[in-house]
Amino acid sequence: MSRTPTRWELAGEDNRGYGRHFAELVAQGADVAGEARLADALVPRGARIIDVGSGMGRVAAELVARGHEVVATEPDPALRDQSRATYADLDVLPHDALALDPAELGAFDLAVLVGNVMIFLAEGTERRVLQRVRDLLAPDGRALVGFHLQAVKAGSRTYPAEEFVADVEAAGLRVVHRFGSYELHDPVDDYAVWVLGR
Repeated sequence: MSRTPTRWELAGEDNRGYGRHFAELVAQGADVAGEARLADALVPRGARIIDVGSGMGRVAAELVARGHEVVATEPDPALRDQSRATYADLDVLPHDALALDPAELGAFDLAVLVGNVMIFLAEGTERRVLQRVRDLLAPDGRALVGFHLQAVKAGSRTYPAEEFVADVEAAGLRVVHRFGSYELHDPVDDYAVWVLGR
């Protein structure tokens, strides 16, 4: 069966600004750990965490620095190269979400899908990805998901909150919390941060 390309892949060079932007922020010493701080607060010390769509590695590297066992996975070769250059000690698998094998990787206390991962998936794969996330979680594991609800980047989709919630429930997950930021502000119309449970 042929694989459907992701929206990220279809956007091609139009998305290269993402990596450059965060490289500049890291070089300037800017705070790029907001998502990681929240992820860290959701788990005990030494938790197993999988960062799906880890990009240039900033969240995964911060979680490793905080003492967690982290599996990072990023299918974009350019972002993996950037991750290696920026965080040399961070191993990154080349898998997309649907290629992650729970039998091989084991169970995780937390799955992290931030940085708009959900709005760049291949068309029609959202529920399958959420099912795979569910299968990767320990029985009491959770997922941290964050994305723009409106298409704001090249190639991304609009993903209304009510549609996402329906996909979450169809995948055997449930919404535990919804916030408007990684600092736990009230929900807003343009961005959503979700904590999901099995």
